Amino acid sequence: MLDLGTLERLRLGEQVGHPLAKLPVEATVARAVWRALDSNERTIQVKAITAKRTFAGIAALGAAALVLAGCAADSTEEAVTEEVEAVEEAVVAEEIDFLACAVSDEGSWNDNSFNEAVYDGLVRAETELGVQVAEAESNSAEDFAPNLQAMVDASCDVIFAVGFNLVADVNLAAAANPDVSMVTVDGWSEGNDNLKPVGYKMNQSSYLAGYLAAAYSTSKVVGTYGGLQIDAVTDFMSGYYYGAKAYETETGTAVTVLGWDPMAATGDFWGGFAPNDPTGKSIAASQLEQGADVLFPVGGDQFGAGSEAIKESGVDAVMIGVDKDIAATSPEYADFILTSAEKRMGAATFDIIEDFAVNGNFSGDYYMGDLANEGTDISPFYAFDDKVSQETKDRLAEIKQGIIDGTIDPLS
Repeated sequence: MLDLGTLERLRLGEQVGHPLAKLPVEATVARAVWRALDSNERTIQVKAITAKRTFAGIAALGAAALVLAGCAADSTEEAVTEEVEAVEEAVVAEEIDFLACAVSDEGSWNDNSFNEAVYDGLVRAETELGVQVAEAESNSAEDFAPNLQAMVDASCDVIFAVGFNLVADVNLAAAANPDVSMVTVDGWSEGNDNLKPVGYKMNQSSYLAGYLAAAYSTSKVVGTYGGLQIDAVTDFMSGYYYGAKAYETETGTAVTVLGWDPMAATGDFWGGFAPNDPTGKSIAASQLEQGADVLFPVGGDQFGAGSEAIKESGVDAVMIGVDKDIAATSPEYADFILTSAEKRMGAATFDIIEDFAVNGNFSGDYYMGDLANEGTDISPFYAFDDKVSQETKDRLAEIKQGIIDGTIDPLS
């Protein structure tokens, strides 16, 4: 039977056991069922989430997982009842009078990427701190301004605007509502003291990923492609490019990087962030045809499309994930994921809420996630661990330290 702790870790996208040593059937089913429940519940664009509802959802997930895994009680209803009773006995954070809110970028909260990472931070704050949370899911750019206004109207104590695309709207909202604290993820403040920018030096972890890609590659051709040509995307791609070229310089082995030239600022982009975009799949197929055996798609969940392109090509190729630890959070793609360049937005979201809700501290000071403060890093290699030489692992550790102490510039 799945215990509540395991269920909540699954909900937050954390690794339960070794993802490539096969998650237990019940755990795999549990995560799939949770995603289905989440998606179906989001027919209402703006909703409040209470601790009771969250844990009731986990309880329902546990029951459904047990049924589907073949180890349920006599009926789903009985299993749900048992789980709810267990939840009611569990000790959770006492509810406090604080409402933390978020507005998504285009796409859903369960996008396997930056939207979901921030949402995970909200849920963690809800369960661990006892805050209330509310969210508004944006289906298009036209939703940004009204969704932000809906959160203001809901009297949110803090509002997270997720993604570079919301930067103009959140600055307007912050200027119009100077008494409301706001956070722009991957954005900046245009002189609004009540708006806290959160950014990440994704070139740092991506440099490590690029070096690894070049070392791992058999063809010594590696590729990258992005959703939109914006700084939040090209920062990954530039770090990846320079990391691969660092391997070339060190070893004398020529490495070709497809999809992005940081000097010319030209590359391959599919034009958005919709999950598993068919244009993105076409780009992946083209890069595979050109000899790439490591792909780095930057722009949300493109790993279904990427894995399909790899299978259809017949090339023995892998991908590098972005934003989250994709092999752990999406084990269905784990056989294709060498590592991931993680943008740990969930941790920053939780930390900002905790400091404000518990300690009363909020400022418009910039938060920058980097290798030094563990705001970003590459993920473990999991099933590919024995395919990455110890020499490469040692060199990656040296490079990481060099980036932290400033002796290595990931953008040169």
